[in-house]
Amino acid sequence: MFLGWERAVGMDGATRDFYVRQLGDWKGSVDVEQMVPDGLALYGRLCAWTLARAHARSGDPVAVGAYLGNGDAFDRSVTDFAERYADQNEQDYEQFVKAIRAGHLEAHEGV
Repeated sequence: MFLGWERAVGMDGATRDFYVRQLGDWKGSVDVEQMVPDGLALYGRLCAWTLARAHARSGDPVAVGAYLGNGDAFDRSVTDFAERYADQNEQDYEQFVKAIRAGHLEAHEGV
């Protein structure tokens, strides 16, 4: 569920903030396997922009800034998490490949 917000004037003339959510899945899809590298790069940037915008609108920027503070503790924490997550992905992939080679999983190329 994607939450957003909108400020609008109601029928009574009062301005109010409203949360908005998606009630139906009207999203399109893209066949990324058929994309040329430049198209895939553009698609990745658009997805990243959309995700960043959704997160940026999900909280009070002043409160978030105050919570993060002026130091680099948050930056270091996120970097550490990303590195550990990447390491875990590599380990998981190695286990995945081993399971395929051992015959515990069936894999089909291009599927």
